[in-house]
Amino acid sequence: MAIRAEWVAWATKLAEPIFDALDKRELKLRMPVETRATYAPVPVTAGGRSSFAHLEALGRLLVGIAPWLELGPDDTPEGQLRGRLVEAARRAIDAATDPSSPDKMNFGEGKGGDQPLVDAAFLAQATFRAPRELWEKLEPRVKVNLIARLKEARGIAFPRSGNHQLFAAFVELALARAGEPRDDPRFLPAIENFRKWYLGDATYGDGPEYRWDYYNSYVIQPMLLGILDEVAHESEALRQFQKEAHAAARRYAVVQERFIAPDGSFPVIGRSITYRAGALQTLADVALRRELPEPVITRTEDGSAIHSVLPAPPPAAVRTALTRALRRTLDAPGTFDEAGWLRIGLAGHQPLLAETYINTGSLYLCSVALLPLGLPPDDPFWSDPYAPTTWERTWGGENDVWADRAFYGLPKTEASRR
Repeated sequence: MAIRAEWVAWATKLAEPIFDALDKRELKLRMPVETRATYAPVPVTAGGRSSFAHLEALGRLLVGIAPWLELGPDDTPEGQLRGRLVEAARRAIDAATDPSSPDKMNFGEGKGGDQPLVDAAFLAQATFRAPRELWEKLEPRVKVNLIARLKEARGIAFPRSGNHQLFAAFVELALARAGEPRDDPRFLPAIENFRKWYLGDATYGDGPEYRWDYYNSYVIQPMLLGILDEVAHESEALRQFQKEAHAAARRYAVVQERFIAPDGSFPVIGRSITYRAGALQTLADVALRRELPEPVITRTEDGSAIHSVLPAPPPAAVRTALTRALRRTLDAPGTFDEAGWLRIGLAGHQPLLAETYINTGSLYLCSVALLPLGLPPDDPFWSDPYAPTTWERTWGGENDVWADRAFYGLPKTEASRR
């Protein structure tokens, strides 16, 4: 289980600076706010990104490690560590939402545009990924404060395009769970539009058109699955879309596994590449859900030939691929500063890779590559012996590797063709 211990160490390294600072209610004093423009930390009193960077850090950290925290404490060394961290996570949510806290975070007040809506949604998604540990076990006072802060995010105008509609929907989902009336004009468009924005072969547009980036993985597919899993019972149409979205995610995960080279690198394409291995969230999420597709083999009647309909990697191969990507992006020299905070980059410190909206807090979305930590140690993802990746098997010359095939599981609507 040395590899799982390595993943636990990454989760701990990401979490401890944030949790320790929030425990003392000193996050705004301690956390640097590095941007591309400065190449160095800027004071928290500066304008712009510093007004919401702290909510970014907390929400994005928790959305990745929540399934692991949901396992709860046990008597093993990992379980004891997890118990300490989950208690720290609940205190962190308290510090972030308490109106009297010096670390009360910006959920929609003042500057920040619609960015606080984004990270309110990531925090909400974390509570769905750990419903017992990060929602049910919150003190009643903290629940009240969290609900109040999420309601502040409703003050941000509804986003009219792209993945930001999913953030508005997830906030509504969390408020409805807490007993608040769901604002369907802010909730339903994301579901309706992404059904229209399906482009084929398991890919959605971020809006009506396709973009070469990883937003199907950073946001779209994981959030869409999370939303549909909660509301599919409401109608037959939603149940059907849920089935289709899960099938698309399985295909997308197969593609993502093929992206990862033996050295852990993957194509450097599109916006937000400084989220590092967070680009592989859909692969990690499908593994966590135990939905990695089984290879479907058909044989001729006489058994003389076989055909693979969906060549898919086993869980151990996905473990191999994700571990290498995490090593390449989190162990590179310069990834963390001397105090343990993430620095801008993909393979080290590379400030020019950042867009103008990137800051230190943004970077913690890398945590979503760690989602399979939510599987217990005896799950095949962790317990199965080493398996090579599809990349290795193909380029290594193996003669039993099947050709990749496009996925036609979702019909293209007239709206999506325009």
